[in-house]
Amino acid sequence: MFSLSQLWYAPRWFHWVLILLLLPLSLLFALISATRRQAFKLGIKQSCKVDAAVIIVGNISVGGNGKTPLVVYLAQLLTEQGYRPGILTRGYGGKSGVYPLQVNAESQVTEVGDEPMLMIQHVTCPLVVDPVRARGANYLVEQCHCDVIICDDGLQHYALQRDVEIVVMDGHRRLGNQLLLPAGPLREGKWRLKTSDFIVTNGELAQEGEYAMSLQPGDFINISNPQRKCKLSDMQQTVTALAGIGNPQRFFSLLAKYNIKMKQQLSFVDHHDFKASDLPSGRVLMTEKDAVKCRSFAHEDCWYLPVKATLSDAFSKELLSKLSGTVLKISSKNTNNNINNTN
Repeated sequence: MFSLSQLWYAPRWFHWVLILLLLPLSLLFALISATRRQAFKLGIKQSCKVDAAVIIVGNISVGGNGKTPLVVYLAQLLTEQGYRPGILTRGYGGKSGVYPLQVNAESQVTEVGDEPMLMIQHVTCPLVVDPVRARGANYLVEQCHCDVIICDDGLQHYALQRDVEIVVMDGHRRLGNQLLLPAGPLREGKWRLKTSDFIVTNGELAQEGEYAMSLQPGDFINISNPQRKCKLSDMQQTVTALAGIGNPQRFFSLLAKYNIKMKQQLSFVDHHDFKASDLPSGRVLMTEKDAVKCRSFAHEDCWYLPVKATLSDAFSKELLSKLSGTVLKISSKNTNNNINNTN
């Protein structure tokens, strides 16, 4: 069966006919993207600078590359270091009548999206959903008093100025055929990697100038009864594995790595709106991102696998070093402004 994944990441000779047909659309996409970037650079389109350091976590290719675990990692790291971070996300898949929308444990996935509901289970900092990033960023500064904002998936959102850019790359698929949409998977060209501060590679050995990130699995957790857990090594029963993420094969490969026997592998599109009919009988394993949408109807033998991002000390030290000067500069500017206003 034909899929864009094949076209972009594993094209065979006959796929290149379709790629060639799509190239004019990719050229149009490149022209529109370049015009938009130039409009921000020249001030024709306005960008917003908030009174906090802004870390952008994004990618130059479409699909899930591991941004969400990295955002959680950064929020936990910065909290431990004494910063007051806040997470800003678009909330893809959710729809609300009011923005900015602050997420809590009681939020509805239909309003805030699946990824925010996953993240709020692992962080203690404020988390805000707003498709208008500048508005959401200002809310985090003014209402939540955050001094660092971690913006999830905002690399191409130039309306919000940033201090640090982190590009996350799938270590296995990398940049695919290196073409822009729709002939390839790229939102921006390979040149964009050179302008970012960090390149984080998920799942494979990092190349020169990149930082490796691995996703370490925890214990399986039962969806309908979270008190029930099962170690990876104890999952001996044959299962059905399903995933509605950007790269479902990554989840299936992780299960295979731990010798879990799968009688069926069900792939869904990213952010799939699961229904009870999607869940087969018997033991079902899924990602945590999928599980947040299945809680109200999952049967008693549905389990999810949480994962935790791990990165080198070198990455953390470099990031904190870059961030400390930025936060100090913003803090000093705000102090001077307060003194001037008092006078």
